Amino acid sequence: MELTVYYDVHCALCRRCREWLEAQATLVPLRFAEADAEQARQLLPQLPWLGTELVVVADDGSAWIGPAAFIVCLWATERYRDWSWRLSKPMVAPTAEAFFHLVSSNRDRLGRRIGPPRCTGDTCVHRLDPAATGS
Repeated sequence: MELTVYYDVHCALCRRCREWLEAQATLVPLRFAEADAEQARQLLPQLPWLGTELVVVADDGSAWIGPAAFIVCLWATERYRDWSWRLSKPMVAPTAEAFFHLVSSNRDRLGRRIGPPRCTGDTCVHRLDPAATGS
């Protein structure tokens, strides 16, 4: 399985989150793509949330939007996979979803405070932790 994370390249917070994810060891390969790119819209016309919400799509066509996409990103990481399970439990999920929406609705303001990331780009292939793949 491989996951493609569609993010808002114009959002400083979103770019910082991408940078953070790229620095994490993963159990699943992550690719990153601009959500508002023409190629993304042509590839995923059934997902009108591209550019307005975090969207994660698996190579089998499964898709997650918003808070669920955030949880899937955590699930892909070695360090935070357990957190993804915890945050998706019925007693915690509403709080995690509310937190995600709070951050998402203030992403421009938060992005201005933290500034742009050190690296940017159109797309990239995430590194996998060699220990996780048995290589």
